[in-house]
Amino acid sequence: MAAEISIDLVKTFPGRPPIRARIAYPVEASTVLILFGPSGSGKTTILRSVAGLEWPEQGSIQFVSRTWLDTASGVRVAPQDRHIGYMAQDYALFPTYTVAGNIGYGLHHLSALDRNKRVDEMVELFQLRGLETAKPRELSGGQQQRVALARAVAPRPLLLLLDEPLSALDAPTRVRLRDELRSLLKQLALPSIIVTHDWTEALTLGDVMAVINAGNVLQVGAPIEVFSRPHNADVARVVGIETVVKGRVVGSSDGMVQVSVNGTRLTAVEGESTGRDVFVCIRSEDVVLERGQATASSARNHLAGTVVSATVLGALAQVTIDCGFPLVAMVTRSTVEEFGLSSGVPVVAAIKAGSVHLVSRQGE
Repeated sequence: MAAEISIDLVKTFPGRPPIRARIAYPVEASTVLILFGPSGSGKTTILRSVAGLEWPEQGSIQFVSRTWLDTASGVRVAPQDRHIGYMAQDYALFPTYTVAGNIGYGLHHLSALDRNKRVDEMVELFQLRGLETAKPRELSGGQQQRVALARAVAPRPLLLLLDEPLSALDAPTRVRLRDELRSLLKQLALPSIIVTHDWTEALTLGDVMAVINAGNVLQVGAPIEVFSRPHNADVARVVGIETVVKGRVVGSSDGMVQVSVNGTRLTAVEGESTGRDVFVCIRSEDVVLERGQATASSARNHLAGTVVSATVLGALAQVTIDCGFPLVAMVTRSTVEEFGLSSGVPVVAAIKAGSVHLVSRQGE
């Protein structure tokens, strides 16, 4: 039976907008909450408050039946008594400790025999065999990440907190480890909260997502729902991607991938391996609308559809098209007037293959 995590807090800092966070969601064994937003939005402050490393002036934090903070009742549970695993953005490994020493650091409550056994389990789980005596400086970025995760998980916490877990890695390693981290979290069956400003990580890792900006929680929901149906313009600006739909890779050739979305075919540039099931992500400014027969252009995708709605936003307009799936385009106000864009008008949406971004949704 699903329980709940509830976060309701106010935290102030001199010269900055206050953090006002209210998030509540059902949590099961492997539920991952994403705290998503730009730098300085308050994501890490919320995470550190859950960990007990920041003390909000007002509010409460509850995990299932445990109350970790309730300022009205004077409840303030110390970090070490919350049984939380925490991984900082820079990993914070002890430079003079070995891999085994770092993993075993939080296991002093165990006997030497049980501590060694637990460390060995973590070494096996996180694919660190043969590196037990290495120091952090001798490890790659990906290996350091696994050691930091192993150290956070080794004490068998109730909740795992990860602050930008992939940001310290180079781009190719980040792409490779994204799916690996998702698989590990599912395998651990450990509820987690992850801070990120990267939309691909949010889609790949998250079950629930809270969009945060200027200290406020703007929307909470499943990542694909938040990206594809932002509650308002503020959320749309933060997430930056208006079209997110589920698709399936049905073929590839000459460096291109063919994807089917509700029977509509799209061509994308072949990148890192994503598997068959993907999220298809398209920014509205990358969609060009055409009237009548598709014109000759460098765009690989010309999708026939009809206008669902056209909303004028000053000099620009947001147009939603039904082309077998809902597609959002951002055009000028003059284009709306010139093409007579209104509900039911037929159009062709041109999209370059390089503007169709595919994100793996394996492990759903």
